[in-house]
Amino acid sequence: MSIYERIRQMCRDNGETVTGLERTLGFARGSLSKIDRNSPSAGRLQRLADHFGVSSSYILTGETENGNTIDVAYYKPDTAKETQKVFEDPNLRLLFDAAKDSKPENIRLAAEMLQRFKEMSGE
Repeated sequence: MSIYERIRQMCRDNGETVTGLERTLGFARGSLSKIDRNSPSAGRLQRLADHFGVSSSYILTGETENGNTIDVAYYKPDTAKETQKVFEDPNLRLLFDAAKDSKPENIRLAAEMLQRFKEMSGE
């Protein structure tokens, strides 16, 4: 999948158009359709990544930093929006920040707790 196809898919998954994304991010109209031919700047990549809540390497390659491919269509749009809100809230962002410095066993414990919450909610 090309960079543009990945961006188009993420737009679809978030209920927006590529043209709307360009307008939101202040990019020239039609510039994203040429992103595979023109090397995108690091700043542009980061703005796209921040908008979608993914890494810039995912925008480029479709792979996470550990090399695993993620299926963006798997995530519910409402869940993605709530996750972005949590990420942007300084009081809740510690959920993300804590994972950076945590021991693997603590991350596994947190993941197990979240899984139990999910099971309790019936999803």
